[in-house]
Amino acid sequence: MTRRRPLIFSAFNEFVLSHHDHGSWRRADSRQTELNTADAWVDLARLLERGRFDFLFFADVLAPYDIYRGSRDAAIATGMQTPVNDPAVLIPILAHATTDLSFVLTENILQEPPYTFARKMSTLDHLSGGRIAWNIVTSFLPGAGRNLGHDGLPSHEERYGRAEDYVTAVFKLWEASWEDDAVVADRVRGVYADPSKVHTIDHVGPYYTVPGPHLTEPSPQRTPFLFNAAASGTGIGFAGANAEVLFTSGGREQAPASVRQLRAAAVAQGRAASDVKILGGLGVVVGSTEEEARRLDAELRETQTLESILVKFSGFWQEDLDRYPAHATVAEILASTDPGPLLRQVLGSAPDPDADFATFARWAANRHAVGTPEQIADEIDAWQDAGVDGLNLQYLVSPGSFADFVDHVRPVLVDRGTMRADYGSGTARERVTDGGPFLPESHPARRHRAALARRREEDAR
Repeated sequence: MTRRRPLIFSAFNEFVLSHHDHGSWRRADSRQTELNTADAWVDLARLLERGRFDFLFFADVLAPYDIYRGSRDAAIATGMQTPVNDPAVLIPILAHATTDLSFVLTENILQEPPYTFARKMSTLDHLSGGRIAWNIVTSFLPGAGRNLGHDGLPSHEERYGRAEDYVTAVFKLWEASWEDDAVVADRVRGVYADPSKVHTIDHVGPYYTVPGPHLTEPSPQRTPFLFNAAASGTGIGFAGANAEVLFTSGGREQAPASVRQLRAAAVAQGRAASDVKILGGLGVVVGSTEEEARRLDAELRETQTLESILVKFSGFWQEDLDRYPAHATVAEILASTDPGPLLRQVLGSAPDPDADFATFARWAANRHAVGTPEQIADEIDAWQDAGVDGLNLQYLVSPGSFADFVDHVRPVLVDRGTMRADYGSGTARERVTDGGPFLPESHPARRHRAALARRREEDAR
């Protein structure tokens, strides 16, 4: 067998009781009810590091899912991404307990002013030794907009307008405020930093005015490694300009077209196709035999509640799924009702139009791979052949899903070359891109840096 190149592996999680498992927190082998204890998360981070995962990825939400039955009650009752804690507080603990695993923080551009956010991310990058990434999001939950002082969510266009202004401000703070040699730490003269090499950025945009300078000296990466997920045309354009890691839409069958679209978006923004890494999403159930794997999968599905699934998808598809009878078939719903555009799209992908809505919802929530370690490795190889650079692995029960992967699937992948045998050196960006610790010159943030440097030179003449 031809040896493969290593993929990027990220563990998809959230600082919650239940991310996308829909009830497995009830199992005796789950530690998910320990969400408020540091030890459970430290153990998970160390498990992932033992398995040479590149990232522990923290998704986040800022409001309960409340579209299903017009209420947040079902989300609270089932624990579906409620309660949720702040991952920015947890990450320093995990970084201190590990040496190589990197961490992705999801933060909404509506969540806090760019000035304080830039300081927080620089601090995290310092404390972790350059192992921090930012997943840039604009939010999709109206409740988040209300909780952050808006009248619901701003429009899609306004959110992306804000996002452009927000990232421009933080890029200037990270890249253009402190010169590379500003810190001198001269004990004899008693000078820590040269004031002439610390600059304001004087950012004035449509939404944010940020004079600066940045309060934190440059961190190992200056700008944290940048993630973004996008589906709309506007969102894909934004991701193509700014993100270093993007996510495919849909399953493996849709991956080749999605990969082409995302790479083209980067090229359209003056970047190289290779400037972006693209991850697919996958959950796995592993057994020593195929029969055992299917039995474990059936057990996991038994712990799931349909209500939790409908709560989540009501939020994702932006309509109350309680309006569709559980016994109605997919074909009947498409023919006799008027589902919204997102639901109509996913109903159109149903493998069996004659399946009832409850069966369809469970299918949509469980599109994961089931099999022996070799069969799971084959599926991962197929994702690689579809064009992705890595996978964001989702658990079905935590930490068991990740432990099974590390102990049983990883050895097969290492033998094939699909997973690295050991970590490389350097920051998160260096390990993933094989480049330097900083953004490449083609990135918009570095262009802001160059433009502000030219302006300072002109002002000095």
